[in-house]
Amino acid sequence: MAGATAKLTAHDFRTLFAAWLGYLMDGFDFVLITLVLTEVADSFGLSTVTAATLVSAAFISRWFGGLAIGAIGDRYGRKPAMILSIVLYSAGSLACGLSWGYWSMFAARLVLGLGMAGEYSASATYVIESWPAAARNRASALLISGYAVGSILAGQLYRFVVPAWGWRAMFWIGVVPIALALWMRRGLKESDDWQRVRGKGTGAAGGAGERRDFVTVLFRGRRAPLNHVVAVAVALGLFLLFTERAGGFVWPLTAVVAAGFVLFAAQFAGRRTPMMVTLMVTVFCAFLYSWPIQALLPTYLKEDLGFGAGTVSDMLFFAGFGNVAGCVLVGFLGDAWGTKRTYVASLCVSVLFVLPVFAMDGGQTVWLALLLFFQQMFAQGISGLLPKLIGGYFMTAERAAGLGFTYNVGSLGGAVAPVLGASLAGGHRLGPSLAWLTFSLTLVVIVLIALDAPLRVQRLCGDRGAAPAADLTEDLAADPSQPASRTAPPNDQESPTR
Repeated sequence: MAGATAKLTAHDFRTLFAAWLGYLMDGFDFVLITLVLTEVADSFGLSTVTAATLVSAAFISRWFGGLAIGAIGDRYGRKPAMILSIVLYSAGSLACGLSWGYWSMFAARLVLGLGMAGEYSASATYVIESWPAAARNRASALLISGYAVGSILAGQLYRFVVPAWGWRAMFWIGVVPIALALWMRRGLKESDDWQRVRGKGTGAAGGAGERRDFVTVLFRGRRAPLNHVVAVAVALGLFLLFTERAGGFVWPLTAVVAAGFVLFAAQFAGRRTPMMVTLMVTVFCAFLYSWPIQALLPTYLKEDLGFGAGTVSDMLFFAGFGNVAGCVLVGFLGDAWGTKRTYVASLCVSVLFVLPVFAMDGGQTVWLALLLFFQQMFAQGISGLLPKLIGGYFMTAERAAGLGFTYNVGSLGGAVAPVLGASLAGGHRLGPSLAWLTFSLTLVVIVLIALDAPLRVQRLCGDRGAAPAADLTEDLAADPSQPASRTAPPNDQESPTR
């Protein structure tokens, strides 16, 4: 909350580190496929566009992972959901290293996506709720910095491991730290916010004594048969779309998938459906602007600029280090200025660096490294505030599933981005398509967040009274799921309407 101070304890940092370590592993495991994409394509005889669908595969399963593991976090606690998520994505990473062809790796990436989704729903919610309200932007941003650190480690290991032992060894290395992460998470206590809600007996539906998580809402009521059919249709639609098997049915399948997500959101959010759907669109656009570079930067550096493995690792180091620096910076700025103001300001700065990054040639490595550092610092570092931004729209009793589903449905923008970037290039240089995709979509996200589109759409198209009056991660007194006696510290954070 802007202008406020918070005293952090050793326990606060232990909770952060236990979750941060999972994000580090998450970043390490997930970025591997982008690092070894050309090697995998050569091994399996794939085109660039087909190989890019392996990046997309993990996003295909994330919507269900966010829904299901988020529901576990809301019903049984954040900690068991955190443990389940880290086991899933580590198993997926190991399976990637053992894959024998395109389809086996595609299946492994689906498993990894389930775990990654759970990490974003359970771990992000846990840390945000465990830290003092005045420091929750820092909590969110420092947590997400673990992903960037993991990607840096992966980039540095890539230059040594792949030439010596091949691309499979990279996936096996990513499994090693799982024992430490599991051990640390077992010793955590539940977040205070969740324990208070559980003691009150309030569920996602908001009624006292009623515990209704996202899975219960969708798959155990009178609409369960319909929702099972819709879930299968959504999964099949995504599979066909991202494995290049849609044929002439791309737009009909896209409409089926989008309608399924809106149907699920409507049943979960009820009167707040316009807000939740607009929030998913905002997150989708945020992934769409950031993931052309995130997913295809190694391919661009190797194919367009002709860099070897060592130089690619150096460039990824500077980009990843810029991401880490950005996460730290925006965390402090977010607590001082407010989440939305910081988000908009950071993205406005980032667009100044996008076009220059792709104007560099292979002989300007120093300038390219500096430009990548600053571009990622302001464009990707700000993603550290995204869990905090989303979580502020959901009350505690439904936050893990609400954040998890919204974030991971929106993250399908990350599945579209590499395929769209490669397709727009059309067999030519990747640089121009990546530059203009990133530049134009960053402007779209600036407008959506600056106008607070979720709240504006809710008030225009839905029940105005259902819109939250404040950021619910900071003003607990405004959270209907918290006990009535609970009072929050004074809140001078900008309200979600600003």
